[in-house]
Amino acid sequence: MLVSGAGSNLSALLRADLGIGQVVLVASDRDSAGGLERAQQAGIPTRVVPPADFPDRAAWDTGLAEALAPAEPDLLVLAGFQRLLGPELPKRYPTLNVHPSLLPAFPGQRAVEQALAWGVRVTGCTVHFVDEGVDTGPVIAQEAVAVEPDDTPQSLHARIQAVEHRLLPACVALACADRLVVEGRRVTVRS
Repeated sequence: MLVSGAGSNLSALLRADLGIGQVVLVASDRDSAGGLERAQQAGIPTRVVPPADFPDRAAWDTGLAEALAPAEPDLLVLAGFQRLLGPELPKRYPTLNVHPSLLPAFPGQRAVEQALAWGVRVTGCTVHFVDEGVDTGPVIAQEAVAVEPDDTPQSLHARIQAVEHRLLPACVALACADRLVVEGRRVTVRS
């Protein structure tokens, strides 16, 4: 699992019954990420791979891949990870991301603020496979969240996160059970 922030989605995954899946490593681009402490408290190994330690983006991508390799993950999960991955990791491992919008609307950073600025009545969250683009991979699952007239970025994001904490573990469990089939842009769930 890759995190950059507090690790609330990590906590949701740790609380969930993933069946055959388990979190084997939590890595971050930031040594201050709260998700690292949550992982350590749960007895999960952690790694920090700061981009500043590398001469360029390609070198950081390689360094991140090398940091993950000893854990031999079957799946990567991006949960609040605030960096784009180079093409190497998603080609090596199936990679899931959770994003706080109904993609393809509002990709990239500040999706909640964008939704409020556009005045949309509904936003939500998306769990998708990661590809070479920014939040452009095939969608696994989405769920809508109503935008209230008095919403702030914080209040709306809190409601979206509540959905993320349910939807991401469900999608990870399906991936761990090898029930997700990708055909072009479509993802179907095997029974």
